[in-house]
Amino acid sequence: MPPKFKRHLNDDEVTGSVKSERRNLLEEDSDEEEDFFLRGPFGPRNDKIRHVQNQVDEVIDVMQENITKVIERGERLDDLQDKSESLSDNATAFSNRAKQLRRQMWWRGCKV
Repeated sequence: MPPKFKRHLNDDEVTGSVKSERRNLLEEDSDEEEDFFLRGPFGPRNDKIRHVQNQVDEVIDVMQENITKVIERGERLDDLQDKSESLSDNATAFSNRAKQLRRQMWWRGCKV
């Protein structure tokens, strides 16, 4: 194509044309379906959408609370596991010390 016919559009020109086209479409008489796509939902549809959005927001809040509780539960489980491992180690040490003491007492009894 010859250079004189080439024209590069910048973003401002494209955005401006879209805005002006939208403005022209909104100013003319249009039916309900066109209004819905150009202006967005309105009327009873908007109420339903708001109602559904509110329900979605509530579900999001509940799920965030659940996630927080799961994380806290995981932390408590980790603490419980650490304590049980410590208790197990102490029990093993106690058992070994008790065996040693029993043998010492047996040898003392044999010497006497």
